[in-house]
Amino acid sequence: MILIDTHTHLYEEQFEHDRSEMIQRSINTGVSTMLIPNVDSSTIQNMLKLVQQYPNHIYPMMGLHPCYVKPETYIDELEIIRKYLFDDKIGDKRQETGDDRNKTSNSFIAVGEIGIDLYWDKSTEAIQIEAFEIQCDWAIEKDIPVAIHSRDATYLLIDILKKRKQRPRGVFHCFTGSIEEAKEILKLGFYLGIGGVITYKNTHLRDTLKQLPLDRIVLETDAPYLPPVPYRGKRNESAYTKIVAETLCTVYEKSLEEIAAITTQNAKDLFRI
Repeated sequence: MILIDTHTHLYEEQFEHDRSEMIQRSINTGVSTMLIPNVDSSTIQNMLKLVQQYPNHIYPMMGLHPCYVKPETYIDELEIIRKYLFDDKIGDKRQETGDDRNKTSNSFIAVGEIGIDLYWDKSTEAIQIEAFEIQCDWAIEKDIPVAIHSRDATYLLIDILKKRKQRPRGVFHCFTGSIEEAKEILKLGFYLGIGGVITYKNTHLRDTLKQLPLDRIVLETDAPYLPPVPYRGKRNESAYTKIVAETLCTVYEKSLEEIAAITTQNAKDLFRI
């Protein structure tokens, strides 16, 4: 059984004291592939260090998170992101498996995480939209997907994507929205990233997913954030991807092996890994 955690912040300082052990736990649990989104220029070096240490297990993204789009710095931040995305020197250290998708020249498998967050600061909406549009253009140019962060902005993002002449492929990470939002996202050709929230007692997400096809679902943790039951209030980690998969077994009435196979293939198709 192979699982893919499509969104995990392994470089965060919460893992400082046991990062290697935590990553090995994930691999031992069957979560053999972990995809790491970037946040801003401050997280790049720690992220790339992990890629160098685990080239066959950890894949990086490159992007500017909407919460870090600030009037005084976002232009410079975007230039740094662009430079790494187009001129990076980390190379492709993954083992060649005979699959052409593993022979790409792209070191970064996605532009992410990007998006719009109006929960914390609505005053930056205009520049968040600008940064999102710019980074979508980069994803199209590089022919890689986008990993979208949306908070209090899902319909705004849907509208932006609908109006684009060219639309990137990608995933709405940490989806917790309504069935109406989900259907609009699927119409755009995007996937839904499902994490620990699906295990929460009062969530409507399980009922929503019952109405949606499994072939558009990918698994994630968003570690160290949003840990699943029974770890709420504690640190999340990539090994808990298995708990998300187990919960999907009850939603879709399928075995763990079936859930693993389908969601892993979805992630491989989307990110071309």
